[in-house]
Amino acid sequence: MSISHTTHTLDNAELRNFYEKAGFRGRVGWGERPALLVIDMAGAWTSPEEMLGSDLSAVEDHIVELLGAARRAGLPIIFTTMAWDPSLSEIGKVIRRKTTHSVHMLHGSTNVELRPRMDRRPEEPLVVKPRASAFYGTNVDGMLISAKADTVIVVGCSTSGCIRATAESAFNRGFHVIVPAEAVGDRSQTAHQGNLFDIDARYGDVEPVADVLDTLRALPARADA
Repeated sequence: MSISHTTHTLDNAELRNFYEKAGFRGRVGWGERPALLVIDMAGAWTSPEEMLGSDLSAVEDHIVELLGAARRAGLPIIFTTMAWDPSLSEIGKVIRRKTTHSVHMLHGSTNVELRPRMDRRPEEPLVVKPRASAFYGTNVDGMLISAKADTVIVVGCSTSGCIRATAESAFNRGFHVIVPAEAVGDRSQTAHQGNLFDIDARYGDVEPVADVLDTLRALPARADA
């Protein structure tokens, strides 16, 4: 059985029902020890004038709120960006041909620097990832295991690329995956909506950012917050 001529968005009740009958869209919920992954909130993605960029100011506002709540509770926070050596040799020909913007994502460039409003703290690592998933070729998995995290809250960009890939990798590793809907963004609204639906159906629970904030604010504050 298939369904056609329908909008691939979370607010499509017919499509949600169709997926539920197929055994998707189960609710996993939160574990006991959440961590926050902030994906690629750097210049190249967040500056509309850049080749890869788009206006993610509303997304950024929500991430700043979530960072405040996560820091108050003392949660592990990990930032990511993507960057390569200026020689370009580590990118590989296939990646360079498929994603031609990659040649501009170089170590030391403003393209790969985090947005100032992220206000990254010394204890919050910045991981340079070579591919879309925060887990591919990095030690993110090890850091989460060391922190005894069982839940990852995934925010940032882009919904159809690095957010989806990170959510899938986290799900495959057995983490509870929470994606605050308004705290992720994409240069394409249709790609954003379609991939939010797919993430919610296959990899994690997409929740309103207000609900995620309520959960985080209910956690006890760390002693030095």
